[in-house]
Amino acid sequence: MSTVIHRRYVAFSDAHYAGNLVDGAYALKLFGDVGTNLSIETDGHEGLFAGYESVEFLAPIRGGDVVEAQATLARKGNRSRTVDFELRVVCRGSDDTGRSALLDTPILAVRARGTGVIPA
Repeated sequence: MSTVIHRRYVAFSDAHYAGNLVDGAYALKLFGDVGTNLSIETDGHEGLFAGYESVEFLAPIRGGDVVEAQATLARKGNRSRTVDFELRVVCRGSDDTGRSALLDTPILAVRARGTGVIPA
């Protein structure tokens, strides 16, 4: 089974809601990046993403956080690829004291499953 992980700092400029919350589309963009990376590594092609079977938003992502986006190849058909995605918060952004905290246990914020296609 192949897995690819990207780590990103979430800029405060990406926060659009009260409490420095980031919209769910931020996670889906990162899933696109890490999914493309997985496709290149496993098939030598960027592939085409067909859609999500499921998406679950489980915990907030905030400006100042550091997140890990992970794509894991779950199933490989002739041309289709089922990919499991997870986005975890590994460092919680600064609080009122201006300090950030590396988390002992990452927070699973978003989980998804989708299908990509490798062109013939």
